[in-house]
Amino acid sequence: MKESNVDLFDPRAVMESDFSPGGGNIASVSDSDFGFAFNDSNFSDRVLRIEIVPDLPDTKSDGEGCSSIAEWARNRKRRREEIKKENAVDVLMHPEEQILNCTMPDTEDGVAYENQDEEAVAMIEELPSGAGMNMNQLGDESAQRFDSSCSVEFSTVLRVKTVHISSPILAAKSPFFYKLFSNGMRESEQRHVTLRIHASEEAALMELLNFMYSNSLSTTTPSALLDVLMAADKFEVASCMRYCSRLLRNLPMTNESALLYLDLPYTVMMAEAVQPLTEVAKRHFAGRYKDITKSQEEVMALPLAGIEAVLSSDELQVASEDAVYDFVLKWARIHYPKLEERREILGTRLGRLIRFPYMTCRKLKKVLTCNDFDAELASKVVLESLFFKAEAPYRQRSLAAEEVNTSVRRFVERAYKYRPVKVVEFELPRQQCVVYLDLKREECANLFPAGRVYSQAFHLGGQGFFLSAHCNMDQQSSFHCFGLFLGMQEKGSVSFAVDYEFAARSKPTEEYVSKYKGNYTFTGGKAVGYRNLFGIPWTAFMADDSLYFINGILHLRAELTIRQ
Repeated sequence: MKESNVDLFDPRAVMESDFSPGGGNIASVSDSDFGFAFNDSNFSDRVLRIEIVPDLPDTKSDGEGCSSIAEWARNRKRRREEIKKENAVDVLMHPEEQILNCTMPDTEDGVAYENQDEEAVAMIEELPSGAGMNMNQLGDESAQRFDSSCSVEFSTVLRVKTVHISSPILAAKSPFFYKLFSNGMRESEQRHVTLRIHASEEAALMELLNFMYSNSLSTTTPSALLDVLMAADKFEVASCMRYCSRLLRNLPMTNESALLYLDLPYTVMMAEAVQPLTEVAKRHFAGRYKDITKSQEEVMALPLAGIEAVLSSDELQVASEDAVYDFVLKWARIHYPKLEERREILGTRLGRLIRFPYMTCRKLKKVLTCNDFDAELASKVVLESLFFKAEAPYRQRSLAAEEVNTSVRRFVERAYKYRPVKVVEFELPRQQCVVYLDLKREECANLFPAGRVYSQAFHLGGQGFFLSAHCNMDQQSSFHCFGLFLGMQEKGSVSFAVDYEFAARSKPTEEYVSKYKGNYTFTGGKAVGYRNLFGIPWTAFMADDSLYFINGILHLRAELTIRQ
């Protein structure tokens, strides 16, 4: 099925209500190739007069003098969220002519002239042609609508281009032109329409107009395509935005281009037509820096947009979320040495990408005292994390499932090297802790034939311990089986005498059933456990009718008590 080129409105309504006296169905204009009619007076009902004014002082046109595509983007970048509403009205009208000032500043400090409420440029009447522009004659109230930058633009026009256009074709492709040609005002019936643009936008606008006729572009370079993409966003041509996005996705993706796509103006980047492009850029970073420890210096040098893409990935291979937290703090301190700026970026951008619920309780305590985070935010994320840890496993999975299609995924578990655990600690009557470790069926399957997976560290009596699940041979070396071990982290020559018990949920009751009890005097780096926890071969353990997988999850429990 051919993709429709009109997304933002119903072109049939445009054609039938405004441009089709007979009411016939000519909405197919949106999918047809009318390239032969572009700028041909025989197939046009209007004349588009394009006034080209100089770029703002700090901008470069058409990538001139730019050594890279990223530099080009910085020179061309504009942000609509900084538009000042009071400067929205800047269009002058001749009795026979319609003038729309569509210049868009290319720097973040520039003022963009656009009506944010209606997305169409407002219009006011001017004196008859030849009378000049006398601000006093317009009256004090009208004069206040223009700032100094407006006055300069109205007096400086580098050149003028004239293009013959068909209002039905343009209106069918763009809500901007649809509103312009069908607003019911006297101006909508005038034959001449004038747009005022910056010199750096000229090539992109001509490509865009040609696309609206032919559904194709002649340009193929990334910088030119991005120019057209932003012009299409300004004039609301969604089909051209999709087309540019598709072409850019098909080009080789590099760190430089991926960063560029993730650093487009916010309104452009969030447009539905551009979302596939930004997703590909995010996947580029997620795939390249899946293991941030292997290329830490390179990752540390990435700008904010790149770091956000890396941290958004579920497949990030890190030891634990504690390591993500430490990494984020280190990056933020390097790139934002001022505490006030660092707090702002952590609070609004990076903090939401740390999955605090999967951090250890010991690290969460440090969050509460970390000066880099706003105290109120730190308390909020720690409290939320503790509530999540206290939830039943099925409830945790439910919360994670609710975030599958969201950009902020606090409760979705990453591909941690050390599996998260839930720990309940007791001080009295004896120092004791109960540790819960859940493993997915696929994680267990990946252990065969000689793999192992480790849990995050947990603490008892000030000493760190961990669990490790193994696929190994039984003691007679006759078959593979599932084993569970308890180890103490290496730390000096301290020794601990510990009573321990391993248990697992089992069908049909789905209650925890004790599988092994023992005691051991630990020293640093030592581990103890049972090679065949369930007393069955690996094939029986992994079978579809296995007693130990409940909804695809193996639930393990270890109780540790320090012996007096």
